Amino acid sequence: MNVDRERLRADLEANAEFGAIDTDEGRGRTVLTGTEANRAARRRFVDRLDAAGLDVRVDAVGNVAGRWTPDGADSDADPVAAGSHLDSVPAGGIFDGPLGAYAALEAVRAMRDAGVDLARPVEVVSFTEEEGQRFASGLLGSSVAAGERSVADALALTADDDPELALDGALDGMGFRGEGRLDASEWDAWLELHVEQSTRLESAGVPVGVVTAITGITHCEVEIRGEADHAGATPMGDRTDALAAAAEFVRDVERAATEVVASDSPTAVGTVGSLDVRPNATNVVPGAVEVGVDVRDVDRAAMEAIVSRARRSLARLERERGVETEFRRPFDLDPTPMSDRVREAAGDAGASAGIETLDCHSGAAHDTMHVASVTDAGLLFAPSEGGISHNPREWTDWDDCAAATRVLAGALADLASE
Repeated sequence: MNVDRERLRADLEANAEFGAIDTDEGRGRTVLTGTEANRAARRRFVDRLDAAGLDVRVDAVGNVAGRWTPDGADSDADPVAAGSHLDSVPAGGIFDGPLGAYAALEAVRAMRDAGVDLARPVEVVSFTEEEGQRFASGLLGSSVAAGERSVADALALTADDDPELALDGALDGMGFRGEGRLDASEWDAWLELHVEQSTRLESAGVPVGVVTAITGITHCEVEIRGEADHAGATPMGDRTDALAAAAEFVRDVERAATEVVASDSPTAVGTVGSLDVRPNATNVVPGAVEVGVDVRDVDRAAMEAIVSRARRSLARLERERGVETEFRRPFDLDPTPMSDRVREAAGDAGASAGIETLDCHSGAAHDTMHVASVTDAGLLFAPSEGGISHNPREWTDWDDCAAATRVLAGALADLASE
C-alpha cells in the first residue's frame, strides 16, 4: 500500500487554515468546539470523507464517523476504526489531532487504491472536544462513545466562556448535532495516530512509536492555611506563613517524584502546576495557599507512592510550621494498557513496510483511553520536533507523517482482515 504523502499534507495544510492565528514562529490555530473555525474544519472533513466514498454519520454529541465497506467485506461485521480529533487548544499547532483524523482517511484511501481484501468495514472517526477547552475537562466525545458519559449529560455541559451556551446549542449552531450515539463497543478494534509530544522518537531516529500504555493521571488539590499578618510589623518568629510552607511542599513533591523514578518507575512524574496565594499582597504575610498537583505514570503503585509522600509532607508541615492543611483528590484515572493484538498488528505493519518502530508509553491522555475500556485499542506516535506540542512551533516532518500513516494503514488492513 502506498500512502500519498502530498495528499495527506494537502489535507493537513488545508485544515490548518481554520482558526489560523498570527505567529512569529511556526503555524498555529485556535479551533474550539462550537466556533466558526470548528464548524469549517468539521465541514471540510465530512466533505473529504464523502469524496472518498465513505458513508458519513454524525451522532448526538457531534462525533463524526465515515464507514468504508470494501467489496467482498461483510457489511454486518464489527468494523475496525481509527481517527482522532479536529479541535485544538488556544494557539495550538496544526498536527495535534488532525494528523490522526486525516491519517485514518488516508489509510482508507491507500487500502482502497491497493485493492486490499478485507473481511470487515473500516471507520474513520473524529471525536468532539478532545482538548477540553470549552465544554469539559477533555476527551468528551470518546467518553460518550465508550458509554462513560451519557448523551444527555454531555449536551447539558455549558461553555466556560459563555454559561448561557450549552453543548447542544453549540452543536446545533454548527449544524453538527446528529442523532444516536457512536458506540465504540461495536468496533472490533481501534487505532489512533498522534504526534508524540516528547522527544524519544526524535532522539532515537525512529519514525513511528507503538504505545505500550497510556499514563494514569491523578490531580490533587491542597489547601495550606496559616495566618495573614503585616509584613513589616510581624517578627519572623511569630509568623505562620502559608506560602513558605507551600514552598516546602512543592519541593517535597519534586523530591518524591525524583526518588520514585530512581527506585521504582523511570516513567513517573509529579508536578505542582498551580498556586493561588491569598491575599497575594506584597506587604502581607500569606495567610492561605491553594496548590494544584499533577501525578502521572503507567505504574499505579508509583503514582500512589508519590501521592502518599505528598500527604506525609503535609503532616510534617502541620507539626513543624503550625499550619492547617486540607487534601482532596478530585480527578483520578488508572493507567491504560494497549491491546497486545493491536500492538502486534502495528509492529508487523512496520516490519512489512520496512519502517522501524519503537515501543514507548504515552505521558499524555488521549481519546484511546476511553475506547480501550470497551474494545481492543492501540495508539501510534509520529515524532515531534523538540517535543513541542500545544504550540504553533509544533512540527512533525511530512515524511514521518507519511511513514506513520503507512504503519497505520498496514495495521488496519491486518485487523480488518480477521
